[in-house]
Amino acid sequence: MSAGIAGIVGLAVMFIVATALPINMGALAFAGAFIIGLLYHIPAKDIFSGFPGDLFVTLVGITYLFAIAENNGTIDWLVQRAVWLVRGRIAAIPWVMFTAAGLLTGVGAVSPGAVAIIAPIALRFAHNYGISPLLVGLMVIHGAQGGGFSPISIYGGITNQVVERAGLPRNDIALFLASLLFNTAVAAAIYFFFGGHRSSPSVDQETQAVKAQACAAAPNTSAAGVQVRETEDGLALRPAAQVAVLESQQLGLNSQRVLTLAGLLALGVGSLAFDLNVGLVAMSVAVLLTLLAPKAQKRAVDQVSWSTVLLITGVITYIAILQRVGAVDMVGNSVSGIGVPLLGALLLCYIGGVVSAFASSVAVLGATIPLAVPFLLQGHVQAVGVVAAIAISSTIVDVSPFSTNGALIVANAQVADKDRFYRQLLLYSCLVVVIGPLLAWLVLILPGWL
Repeated sequence: MSAGIAGIVGLAVMFIVATALPINMGALAFAGAFIIGLLYHIPAKDIFSGFPGDLFVTLVGITYLFAIAENNGTIDWLVQRAVWLVRGRIAAIPWVMFTAAGLLTGVGAVSPGAVAIIAPIALRFAHNYGISPLLVGLMVIHGAQGGGFSPISIYGGITNQVVERAGLPRNDIALFLASLLFNTAVAAAIYFFFGGHRSSPSVDQETQAVKAQACAAAPNTSAAGVQVRETEDGLALRPAAQVAVLESQQLGLNSQRVLTLAGLLALGVGSLAFDLNVGLVAMSVAVLLTLLAPKAQKRAVDQVSWSTVLLITGVITYIAILQRVGAVDMVGNSVSGIGVPLLGALLLCYIGGVVSAFASSVAVLGATIPLAVPFLLQGHVQAVGVVAAIAISSTIVDVSPFSTNGALIVANAQVADKDRFYRQLLLYSCLVVVIGPLLAWLVLILPGWL
């Protein structure tokens, strides 16, 4: 068996094992790279030469900074302010959650991390105000994926660096806008399909109704002396003074949150306006915030998404071995040999979408894009459009209950019949796997405008 075929078989085995068993695919990839090296006499120093040191710093720096922002309440403040901006209009809440999830991934949060923070809040709103939990859950996931390819995000950083390493033309903004607009269009279709646009009483209207009931029950109580607070069981009455204290504690900006917001702004400006390394800027901001409040952030390093770091770096290292033994060229030439470039591009989109529905999207991104390199270097189709389509096809399927995002939605849904909700989400994810890559191909590759 040639080294190229052995490498591809090893990659397929890793996907299957990582899907069937709770084993980190990155660990499998490092072991696989070592085995391929032994079989085909590749020294360890050559294996480690494929380790993405720059990507390692990016992953650790961004997740470290995000952990700090989560610990000091900056993330909660951002989410609560987003809800306040719509003045409690129920029909706008799904879009608030879509935007909040997109902002989190856009500034560097991993998609499952953003969904893990927003989903419990969003699904509680859905339960309290009679909104479809499936609608809200899907809006959160598509929002996270919409912002997931910004130039300073995890997905965007991975994809852009893979593209740069492969020697392909790179357009960070085009990739980001393609994902954002595509997921926004899908979210809009979902919103109208589930009737999210239908008139509903706003939170303010419901609050006034509860106040009226309270005043009717207690004639000596004025509406001005009563305020309504949301609880797990719906709306509850509390004295106005107590509400004011609670709101000041929950919504107020303290020095740590102000400094964290400034740090996130500095990350965006430094990366986009001055072309500074995202990972090094994020690490520097995180260290500065830790120095200013060392006791409050002593657990932040432990909250770094080390499993994601292992996954990404392991897969990228293994892909470097595949490139060394000629496996990537072999697969790319096979796709090119189809003779119909557009059909080859569609096939790559479906490979990314189908595999990602059952495996990690970040791993699929790191594995699928390099497979397209020989095919794209021929110049028959626009490389930027193909990369964007593969990226979207590989991440839009994260609504699957087999993915972390989908599982988080199922776990946090406040529904009477979890099995029925699971089946609904599974049905939707099957439709996305079938239709999503085709739509990405039709929109981003077939016209040839990217």
